[in-house]
Amino acid sequence: MRKLLLILAVSIIPLLVYCWGFYGHKSINRVAVYTLPSELAGFYKQHIEYVTSHAVDPDMRRYAVKEEAPRHYIDIDHYGENPFENVPRKWDEAVEKFTEDTLQSYGIVPWHIERMYFRLVSAFRKKDIPYILKTSADIGHYIADAHVPLHTTENYNGQLTNQKGIHGFWESRLPELYAEDYDFFVGKAHKIDDPLNFIWDEVQKSNAAVDSVLHFERDLTADYPSDRKYAYEEKGATMMKTYSRDFSQEYHLMLDGMVERRMRSAIIAVGSFWYSAWVEAGQPDLNTPLTAEQVLQLEQDKKELEAQYNGNKILGREHED
Repeated sequence: MRKLLLILAVSIIPLLVYCWGFYGHKSINRVAVYTLPSELAGFYKQHIEYVTSHAVDPDMRRYAVKEEAPRHYIDIDHYGENPFENVPRKWDEAVEKFTEDTLQSYGIVPWHIERMYFRLVSAFRKKDIPYILKTSADIGHYIADAHVPLHTTENYNGQLTNQKGIHGFWESRLPELYAEDYDFFVGKAHKIDDPLNFIWDEVQKSNAAVDSVLHFERDLTADYPSDRKYAYEEKGATMMKTYSRDFSQEYHLMLDGMVERRMRSAIIAVGSFWYSAWVEAGQPDLNTPLTAEQVLQLEQDKKELEAQYNGNKILGREHED
């Protein structure tokens, strides 16, 4: 069954690499559907292709919306030696202490997830099916990003420690190579009583892993033959330089299941946020089918986003894979 879920999860996923990678984000959203209790699972299974394929929309918007980038990360180490004590968890208190410009400059992912949660609750209350779907796909992406260690540090791509490229290595290359063997049976989604504190706790867990992510790669590089660290592999019609399979395997072993654990945590978190928003909205009946006009609008929205994405330069912070 686990293998079947994974096959379903990756069957339509192109091998592109941003954040968790298109592979990872789509997998997380898709498998999250199977964590939902039966009274909500039917709705999401009916629309599973949408929440899967649109899991990458926030990354695509980074090519069109300059305000998008800081919604994906928080450079928490910018805020001093004890940042989780220094930074208020509530938005208004953080703005008062640091100013909104500063927060935007160093990332706002936990606060943006809370904002998206309230939007999802509102969409459920209104039984606005198109907006439920769009917001569900989007919040799944941001929640997944909050589970990535390198989304919680100024050294997000190893650029401060001569490790450029580690961003895509940890988040994309390793899941691409090894996710088939991960255990994605994570249990059932549950009600989250305090979404903001929940996601802050996950950010703190992600940040606690940053040192290991960087130090293990640095130690392995020091002991590894330099001519075997990288290899060229065919991606579509292009030959791309990437971390070799042997180097990737050694690093993956050193991490001792870290990537799998963070993916599993992201999956159950996404399902639990969807479920919690639905419960908070009064558990509305969602059996109303999409109208032809709504389907047309969703298709048009997709075409517009793809047009903005294709051929444009990313706005805001980027990393080399």
